[in-house]
Amino acid sequence: MSATLATRRVLRIASRRLDAAIPRRRPAGRRHPRSIATPLPSAGRPTQRGVIERLALLGALLGLFEAVHSFGDLWAQRSVDAKAKRLYGDHLVYADGKPATPEGAEPGREVMTATSLGRRAVWRHVASYTGIQAATTVVATRALGYRVPVAALLAGAAINAGTHAAIDRGAAFEWLADKTGNTGFIDHCQPLRFDQNGNVVAEKFGPGSAWMELDAALHKAIGAAAAVVTVWLATRRPD
Repeated sequence: MSATLATRRVLRIASRRLDAAIPRRRPAGRRHPRSIATPLPSAGRPTQRGVIERLALLGALLGLFEAVHSFGDLWAQRSVDAKAKRLYGDHLVYADGKPATPEGAEPGREVMTATSLGRRAVWRHVASYTGIQAATTVVATRALGYRVPVAALLAGAAINAGTHAAIDRGAAFEWLADKTGNTGFIDHCQPLRFDQNGNVVAEKFGPGSAWMELDAALHKAIGAAAAVVTVWLATRRPD
């Protein structure tokens, strides 16, 4: 073999080894199947499609909860429940909240303690609020082709219902306001109204009060947490 042929063979072998050592650049527009943009499924880790599904469902639930909150909390709440839901005490009252005595109770009218009426009023309100919220969620999601599992729906509804009742009864709300330094805000921002005798009185709970603003903000924040729990339960993958 001549020196020229031997040199060519050595150069050819060296070139092949060099090509194998240098990674080739892939053509534009072709994505590696294991690129960062498309995470590989692993135990407990959702795919990109699963993440998008969760975020879309969360956005839908947040929008629905926000849209129906005022309707369920105001329009659907009976006036007698709005007035009676924060009542406490062992004194006797009628079902409309007016005071009653065992001796002077009117025949045929139900008499109960103020605490009992307060609990009854708040749960009537919570039942209508939760029913409206859950029904809206089911109708809207199914109309758009998505079925939220019953267990996930009930979990979110239970969170909203339980906390709504505790907040609207008033005691837990006042405790939280005190711990977060909002008592002064509640005492300061109270609208003035005329009572039935024409006297000007400050109203602690009604429209225009700091109490009502803080109440709505707390309901909505908890509603967001309930939406996250609902989404997690609805989209989690079995092990």
